[in-house]
Amino acid sequence: MAFNWKKGKKGDGEMSFLEHLEELRWHIIRSILAIVILMVVAFLFKNFIFGNVILAPKDPQFITNRIFCQLGHYLSERWSIIKNPDLLCINTKQLNLISIKMSGQITTHITVALVAGLILAFPVIIWEFWKFFKPALHSNEAKYARGAVLFSSALFFTGVLFGYYLLAPLSIHFLSSYTISPDVVNQINIRSYIGTLTSICLATGLVFELPIIAFFLTRIGVITPDFMRKYRKHAIVVIFIVAAIITPPDVFSQMLVCIPLLLLYEVSIFISWRVMKRKEKDHSDFMKDDTSFNTENATT
Repeated sequence: MAFNWKKGKKGDGEMSFLEHLEELRWHIIRSILAIVILMVVAFLFKNFIFGNVILAPKDPQFITNRIFCQLGHYLSERWSIIKNPDLLCINTKQLNLISIKMSGQITTHITVALVAGLILAFPVIIWEFWKFFKPALHSNEAKYARGAVLFSSALFFTGVLFGYYLLAPLSIHFLSSYTISPDVVNQINIRSYIGTLTSICLATGLVFELPIIAFFLTRIGVITPDFMRKYRKHAIVVIFIVAAIITPPDVFSQMLVCIPLLLLYEVSIFISWRVMKRKEKDHSDFMKDDTSFNTENATT
């Protein structure tokens, strides 16, 4: 990929290093501004954010908790796959959270609003950085990457929702119910609960960006589809390690993460293959044009 930034609206010719920094600074400022605005919005909607989003996965009536419980009863009664119908029922007991610092609840409110602003502003952040790098691309490269902002945003939000609706309830159930002795009672701090929830959602959101990463790494020549196929076994090991890091230490949760990640890896191989085909086609067209141009000059 050839980098040839131009001034665009400011004038013709290439931009200097300081002009690049100035341009990048304004993109970063606009991204931070979007985060702050959405953070303020999330801060004002405190009751909805905490009552309907943050604290919902621990509630027995949360949709994931109810579906898992209904699935357990269905598999037990209809197919007799499991003996105990309540085996898949999670978060059946109300989990009470505590705050152990004087400023604990206000700092928790600010932290949650910041994370919410960051998640909601993700498309804006991607769009701003896309606008910064777009002048460095050739016209055909910019055309192929035109849907990258929409696609990457969709993947990120899919990953966040996947972590929120599937991994978070399982993690909350496992970590809150695990005991080393009946004499030790779990008293979960609100900061610990929110830290677990947000880290899971952000981690899955970022991990789901694998196809976008494959697209750009293939465009700049770092990886190829053959390279990804050759190291598929190594990638599977890495995927299992990542799944073990972002999930509680139970096999069921890890498999829930591994399956979509393995599918995303195969999708990334396909995307890398498509990009390589495009690059080969562009190179072939360029060579034809160059040959035609040289032939015309020789004839002249």
